[in-house]
Amino acid sequence: MLTLIAAASLGAWVYLVLFHGFFWRADQRLPAETKAPERWPDIAAVIPARDEAPVIGGAVESLLKQDYPGALRVILVDDASQDGTADAARAAASRLGAGERLSMVSAPPLPPGWSGKLWAVHNGLAAVPAECRYVLLTDADIAHAPDALKRLVAKAETGFDLVSLMVKLHCESFAERLLIPAFVFFFQKLYPFPWVNDREISTAGAAGGCMLVRRAALERAGGIAAVKDALIDDCALAAALKKNGAIWLGLAEESTSVRRYPRIGDVWQMVARTAYTQLRHSPLLVFGTALGMSLLYLVPPLAMVLCPFAGAWLAAAMGAAAFAHMLLAYRPTWELYRGDDPALVLLPLAGLLYAAMTVDSALRHFRGKGGAWKGRTYAKPAKPRPGAR
Repeated sequence: MLTLIAAASLGAWVYLVLFHGFFWRADQRLPAETKAPERWPDIAAVIPARDEAPVIGGAVESLLKQDYPGALRVILVDDASQDGTADAARAAASRLGAGERLSMVSAPPLPPGWSGKLWAVHNGLAAVPAECRYVLLTDADIAHAPDALKRLVAKAETGFDLVSLMVKLHCESFAERLLIPAFVFFFQKLYPFPWVNDREISTAGAAGGCMLVRRAALERAGGIAAVKDALIDDCALAAALKKNGAIWLGLAEESTSVRRYPRIGDVWQMVARTAYTQLRHSPLLVFGTALGMSLLYLVPPLAMVLCPFAGAWLAAAMGAAAFAHMLLAYRPTWELYRGDDPALVLLPLAGLLYAAMTVDSALRHFRGKGGAWKGRTYAKPAKPRPGAR
């Protein structure tokens, strides 16, 4: 039995490394050199923000300082902030002498059936000038590299309706070092970037912090209203756009998120908010995910360490081979974040924590607390059993 379990783990890793879209290479990047289009199109950047005063200034400044040859406007949608978010954004624009390029929109009260972020984006898009060919949908915590927009537009002008970058996430605290590279690795495993970028494959994904969208394509897809209640809104929008066009997703090195996750609980909250949604609110998929994560991340180190004591040397060898495949797959993403830090061997611990977050996400849903974010809860409470009060 030990040998069969270890063999299953090794077989799963061999499949992932060789046949799952080569997701682990982490090599999908925008080219450094850009070919200029005949005319650089007008762009509007839309930032939904709810109580983001500590970070919004940096995001606004990074956009207003873009080395972009065309016209760029920034539209901040203040979603009922109570901490002076709008004032912080205005101050940032004023420091650069670019106040005229920043527009402020106040999101109306949230109607039923919408998530707060998407309602804010919807209202921001209504303020985009008609001449803008693209809109950049970005978050309040993103500091864009000076040439980011130029490179995004150059890629989109080659025939893409959506060009998205997973920006480099903050990775300094112990919790971040343990969990953030693993988060990016798992995201690539769920949405292999080469498959996303292949026009012939239906897999669709995006990273909500940085999405350049062709406006005409967005309108053909039904606008933001088409995904108005999606908690994983970036991937939902990518799926809607890929039905009628091409999309591209890659990794960024110089555009970064300044949002910090100092404790494991901070990452836990982020993941538990949407994990059950990712699994289509299916208890069966939660069970399968927990079982699969255990097979992939728990079995290899346990087999390698414990099976020799039971004399199961073949199982131990298979566990060691599975562990080697795991680290081989993880290393490119790890190097993007942590270089030669030997703590990459802690991936099994990160995997088990993410499995626990997924189970907790389901439990929150059944307690009526699913999707909770900044004072809003989107998941419906579980239905009471017949006869329950």
